[in-house]
Amino acid sequence: MQNTNEYGQGKSHATGDSKVPHKVQEAVPKGVEEALPDSLHDTGSSKTHAKDDGNASYVPKPIQKAVPESVERALPNAIHDTGDAPATKM
Repeated sequence: MQNTNEYGQGKSHATGDSKVPHKVQEAVPKGVEEALPDSLHDTGSSKTHAKDDGNASYVPKPIQKAVPESVERALPNAIHDTGDAPATKM
C-alpha cells in the first residue's frame, strides 16, 4: 500500500460502499472523496457534531448531517450542544 501525502492521497477514505474505482479513490485528495455524496462514495463524513451522536440537539438529525460543520458549531449549545466553548463578546 502506498503512503499518504498531506492531502490524504495514496489511500481510500471510504468507510462503506463506493462506486468510484479503487485506483481513483487512492489518487484524489481526501477532500474530494468527502465531497462526494455518501450514496456514491460512503466516507461516513455525513455526520453530526453534536454530543451523544446528535441526541444533545433540538435540530433534527437529517438536518444536522446535511449542514456544514461550521453551521452546527455556530449554534448555541443550548440548541445544539457540540461541547464548544461559547463565543465571547468583543
